[in-house]
Amino acid sequence: MTGPKRRPNPFADVQLDRVPDRRRDPRWLEERLHDPRSRVIPVWRARSLVTCADPPSAVSIGVPPRDPAGRVGPILLGMEGDEARFAMDLSDSDDPLAELGVEGAVFEDLDKVGALLGRAEGALLAYARGMVHWHRRHLFCGRCGSETTSIEGGHVRCCASDDCGILHFPRTDPAIIVLVTAEDACLLGRQAEWPPLVFSTLAGFVEPGESVREAVAREVREETGVTVTDVAYHSSQPWPFPSSLMLGFTATALRSEPEVDENELQEARWFGREDLRGRVASGQVRLPRHVSIARRLIEEWLEGPAERVT
Repeated sequence: MTGPKRRPNPFADVQLDRVPDRRRDPRWLEERLHDPRSRVIPVWRARSLVTCADPPSAVSIGVPPRDPAGRVGPILLGMEGDEARFAMDLSDSDDPLAELGVEGAVFEDLDKVGALLGRAEGALLAYARGMVHWHRRHLFCGRCGSETTSIEGGHVRCCASDDCGILHFPRTDPAIIVLVTAEDACLLGRQAEWPPLVFSTLAGFVEPGESVREAVAREVREETGVTVTDVAYHSSQPWPFPSSLMLGFTATALRSEPEVDENELQEARWFGREDLRGRVASGQVRLPRHVSIARRLIEEWLEGPAERVT
């Protein structure tokens, strides 16, 4: 990598030692679960616990906070110095705040409040949310259908069948997100279900058998009919909605009229730099939320050329 180090994207700066070797030690894990210095990050129905203050901040609680009502027990996230951090799923509770005895806090969608949190806080909540989601989707073995059990501090689920016994590991789905430019214009699209006036960069999942750069070219062509040329990596971002890794790119193209695939987009348009600045300032166009790498790609382009990183 050359040039100055760039700040990480939202959700991408977990300040923990993930201690992979210690996860395999049941006695050590049990000690951490009863260490008064350890903290739990609760997740309830894909929502994270934050204060009601403005701006909000993440709320953690002492361990053990309760016996989990569901089948997703404490998940070791890592160590912050000598203090363990766990995630716990409380989704089977109808009133988690009352059970936790927490006041002045609320369970909120992380994609709505993530940009208001401190960088390390947002990353920690995203990590917890992603792990809880994976556990709830893998309570049963995908090979034989038997129940699975959580092992290694919650970073592996093991099929309980003696005839199977396959191990399941947390998965992340790679997805590309790209700002396409042609001379002094960028290509943005919008989906029908988005809030009015919101335009964003193009994105899509990487398919089996293709590189990420091939995925960029394919997604842009499929959604808009535009052919890209120079594809350059920008940065990445964990995106736990529910379990993606967003791989950000910039790409150049010969400007041509977009031919929109209506199964993917409602509209795609070229915006000149000054035109887009004016439309955003006047409220005629709304950009994606600050928590998204899409917002960063667009804003950096509006501000002028920026260095590329790996």
